[in-house]
Amino acid sequence: MKGATTRSARSGGTRTWWRRIREPLAQSGFVKSFIAGLFAWFVRLIRVTSPLVKGSTQVAGGAYAHLEPGIIALWHGQHLLTPAYYPKGRPLVAMVSRSADAELQALMIEKFGIEAVRGSGGRENARHLDKGGAKALIALKKALTAGKNVAMIADIPHGTPRDAGLGIVLLARLSGRPILPAAITTSRRKVLERSWDKTTINLPFGRSAVVVGTPVFVPADAGEEEMERKRREVTDSLNAATAEAYRLVDGDK
Repeated sequence: MKGATTRSARSGGTRTWWRRIREPLAQSGFVKSFIAGLFAWFVRLIRVTSPLVKGSTQVAGGAYAHLEPGIIALWHGQHLLTPAYYPKGRPLVAMVSRSADAELQALMIEKFGIEAVRGSGGRENARHLDKGGAKALIALKKALTAGKNVAMIADIPHGTPRDAGLGIVLLARLSGRPILPAAITTSRRKVLERSWDKTTINLPFGRSAVVVGTPVFVPADAGEEEMERKRREVTDSLNAATAEAYRLVDGDK
């Protein structure tokens, strides 16, 4: 009985100790940079140990060079490998959520030489972007004007997964640049079924696939009905690219 009491006291003491240091650790720039470095190392390991399967889009060879600078569209929960698979030597600016949880992601992609813009452009009504989202879209438009590719999550945070919002369509209309729906996956992966977006944790030592879907062009004079049609085009093209990427790595499973 005494032993159980002692273990309980130790457990309670450990929890109290962890609560005391958790917040300072979360605010530590060194700790956050270290964790982001571990994430970067892990996605590099996946890239090195997961060769691309036949049928993958040859983005490194410049197959889409004539469409650059372009807007790379990705789904929430399916985008984590992008920094490791993006071709070296090509400037890329990526929109990352302003949430605290996304800060590590911003730090991680910067370790690949990718510039992070904080904001959220996935609101359902593109005319009512909040201040941060509007600033982020302006920054992405400037990057495209400067000849840089940009990457943006197409679906709305905590909305309907794998259903594009109007934010990315608005950016295409304002910039005149095409949307390039892209999917990256691996044969070895763990899907977090309880997460709203079915977040995929990719694992090393398997096969990988990159698929770029049918580009979507948005006219500068697109009205509300046309914007909605283009939003559906992005959704369909990105879902088709995702399904093809899974088919390539999973074979006949």
